[in-house]
Amino acid sequence: MRNTVLSYFMLPLLAVASFSLNAAPASAVSTPAAIVSEVPSRLDLNTADAGSLQSALIGIGKAKAQAIVDYRDEHGAFATVDELLEVKGIGQALLDRNRDRLTVDN
Repeated sequence: MRNTVLSYFMLPLLAVASFSLNAAPASAVSTPAAIVSEVPSRLDLNTADAGSLQSALIGIGKAKAQAIVDYRDEHGAFATVDELLEVKGIGQALLDRNRDRLTVDN
C-alpha cells in the first residue's frame, strides 16, 4: 500500500521535472529572420484603401475605414495625420493608438 501511494505522488512529480528540464530557456529561443526583418512601414492616409486601413490600424473596422476614404474623397487629401480627427467616429484616443502607424505624404 505504501509503495502504491508513493508511486502516485512520484509519477506527476517526475513528469513535471522532465518537462521543465526539456524546455528551452527563453534566451535560447530564436525568431525567424523573416519575422524580425519585417518591420511594418507607415500607412499613407492619402493613398490607402479601406481594406488597408482596416487591417493596419488598431480599432478601425470596415465602417470607420470606409468613412476615412469617404472623407478623403469629399474633402481632398489629408494635410496632416491630425486631420483624421475630422472624420466621424475617430477620436483622440483612437488617433493616438495609431499615430505611429500613419503618415501623410504630400
